[in-house]
Amino acid sequence: MKRPEVKAFFDEPTNTFSYVTWDPATRMAAVIDSVLDYDAASGRTRHDSADAIVDFVKAQGLSVAWVIDTHVHADHLSASPYVQACVGGRTGIGEQVRTVQDTFGRLFNAGPGFPRDGSQFDHLFKDGETYRLGDIEAVALHTPGHTSACMTHVIGDAAFVGDTLFMPDFGTARCDFPGGDARMLYRSIQRIFALPGETRIFLCHDYKAPGRNVFVHETTVGEERRTNIHVHDGIAEEDFVSMRTARDATLAVPKLLLPSVQVNMCAGKLPPAEDNGVSYLKIPLNAF
Repeated sequence: MKRPEVKAFFDEPTNTFSYVTWDPATRMAAVIDSVLDYDAASGRTRHDSADAIVDFVKAQGLSVAWVIDTHVHADHLSASPYVQACVGGRTGIGEQVRTVQDTFGRLFNAGPGFPRDGSQFDHLFKDGETYRLGDIEAVALHTPGHTSACMTHVIGDAAFVGDTLFMPDFGTARCDFPGGDARMLYRSIQRIFALPGETRIFLCHDYKAPGRNVFVHETTVGEERRTNIHVHDGIAEEDFVSMRTARDATLAVPKLLLPSVQVNMCAGKLPPAEDNGVSYLKIPLNAF
């Protein structure tokens, strides 16, 4: 199995890892889960995090084929449109984004003018769809549970799992968002666990488990199967569902859920400016 190069970028305010991965032979690259800096207090956006990615792509002489979001993130705004404008590539997300758009389109009262067909993205990946990053084979796997639209992208020996899994000492993603399902998450993880044990897993987040003082973004399928505190080999589906459901009931709503989903279900595009030249986000009151 061919081995792509991977460069991680960490946004500490949102605990998010973004990635540039590329075929070393052809220099064809993908940008995965980019971050638009957003200050909730002021409503200001910046491109510092995205610029670090753009600068790296240019310095390495890479040709970007894809700008991918693994799912509709609830903890940061996607910088996909900005990255695409700077270095090219096609934006992509899983085809079940349509379900997320339908659910949250109603929450935000988006109205008939808001397309719920995923057309804001250049491409909607289907489950099992294969593609190439230069000479490296890739496949998109539908791995729902955290959200209904989560995808894992397996590019050569590297799997980009989004929020489905965390480091083995931290466990698994929450499943209490609209469209989330702990049973689906368990079954999705089993799909990931069926990959070769040496497959590298690249995570979208890390929160430093108790006793660990550094952020970590990479593990393997084998290590997750052996030691993941929530779902290692031998953990039954019913036990996982019970644990995950009880744990999720104790978690607070993510601070950036409402602005993030509102923007990310539109492929990271900010709302159009109104007649005063200012864009506005909606915050539904008492909805969560």
